[in-house]
Amino acid sequence: MSVDIIDNNDSLPPLEHWLQAIANQRDKQAFKQLFHWFAPKIQRFGMKQFNHPEQAKELVQETMTSVWRKAHLFDADKGAATTWVYTIMRNASFDMLRKIRTQKEEHLSDDIWPLVESDVVEPLDVSDHLMSNKIKRLLDRLSHEQRQLIEGVYFKELSQEQLAEQFNIPLGTVKSRLRLAIAKLRHLMGEHS
Repeated sequence: MSVDIIDNNDSLPPLEHWLQAIANQRDKQAFKQLFHWFAPKIQRFGMKQFNHPEQAKELVQETMTSVWRKAHLFDADKGAATTWVYTIMRNASFDMLRKIRTQKEEHLSDDIWPLVESDVVEPLDVSDHLMSNKIKRLLDRLSHEQRQLIEGVYFKELSQEQLAEQFNIPLGTVKSRLRLAIAKLRHLMGEHS
């Protein structure tokens, strides 16, 4: 993961000074300055990494919270402030990616499909056929991309990683499209209940 978010035109403010003020005096004004300088850069990196605005904002919050807590560990003799903050950002990014990967995919299916309460599978009846038609009509109201992902996860039993590879899109895009599709299906189901 390369951190290529510093613009060549940026003039470097007194970042080390701000970090020392945070470490020594818990200076909120210095933190505010540091936050305003780093936040847009971290957010741009987060958008490249996760392709999702909320996760990019979360990366900013995680990084800058760690900077506030760990400012006393910064040593200007060992490296630049930018390197130190971007290392914290990179670690927070890795943590977020691990968290995303370890989330259970079953939770997505729980959102729209009821759990089977017994081991007995009853034969399909007319109401099952009607329910299938209703679901098909609801799926037809999703965007093409959302419908493909829902069908992939729930009907073809593909993992999110397999779908990302199949459609050549980032895993974060698969997750966000599935989230949006599920939210839309919930809304549509509410309209038709």
